[in-house]
Amino acid sequence: MEKYREIIDLPHHVSKTRPQMPMSDRAAQFAPFAALTGYDAAIKETVRLTDERIELDEEALTALDMKYQLLMDALDDKPEVTITYFQPDERKAGGKYVSAVGTVKKVDDFERRITMQDGSKIPMDDVLIIDGEIFSSLE
Repeated sequence: MEKYREIIDLPHHVSKTRPQMPMSDRAAQFAPFAALTGYDAAIKETVRLTDERIELDEEALTALDMKYQLLMDALDDKPEVTITYFQPDERKAGGKYVSAVGTVKKVDDFERRITMQDGSKIPMDDVLIIDGEIFSSLE
């Protein structure tokens, strides 16, 4: 302490040419930072679960084809159905099963696509279950 005796009581130096840094900016100098940018997002993406696509057997595929035919025959009646289909994940293998409820506008057997009244298009090859009042005669 004796070593610094001559400077210890001197006043704090304040620059005449540069403004003092605000306290908020001074604190930011010591804030933590992410050394690996995007690492947290990559970990969260890896941990996110997806479902696997269920492969239907011949019997289930035949039942779906019969329902598609019924839908095409009854399009003028604007049938309301619930369609559960597989939606592939854009980032990783797998996906999720989603249900769409609404009125069917068009069934395109050539492009294998169902168009709903709201404009959404559902690939027929991704459909797992299709249900509605119109199919009560099949049960």
